[in-house]
Amino acid sequence: MNKVILMGRLTRDPEVRYSQGETPLAIARYSLAVDRRQNRNNPDGQTADFINCVAFGRQGEFAEKYFHKGIKIAVTGRIQTGSYTNKDGVKVYTTEVVVEEQEFAESKASQQGGDNGGYVPMQNAAPVAAGEGFMNIPDGIEELPFN
Repeated sequence: MNKVILMGRLTRDPEVRYSQGETPLAIARYSLAVDRRQNRNNPDGQTADFINCVAFGRQGEFAEKYFHKGIKIAVTGRIQTGSYTNKDGVKVYTTEVVVEEQEFAESKASQQGGDNGGYVPMQNAAPVAAGEGFMNIPDGIEELPFN
């Protein structure tokens, strides 16, 4: 099985190109900075891995329209390896994640560094389970659904 799940921040704006032909296909390439778990035995001090991703078709168009440097996203896909010979005749090996699904991993308010810590109030929201059988009741609801 070849399945990858990542969550991280874009290190740069996606680079999008379109294929040639009757129906051009969007190809978006971007890099994610994915945090590592803290490890006392980490000699190089690196705390993130930088993982190259490529999204095709509608996923590529979505990345072009909505993604930009610094946003936090979640990606699922598969690892793909390849190689090519560069102009100097040196064989170069590549590894990237081919994106199958991608989505935002934080609210727009927290992306913009709002003062509310990412909290976005919901209007007329239904109660949400808070655990141990209790429900969180959103502000502004006057009547409770029980006696």
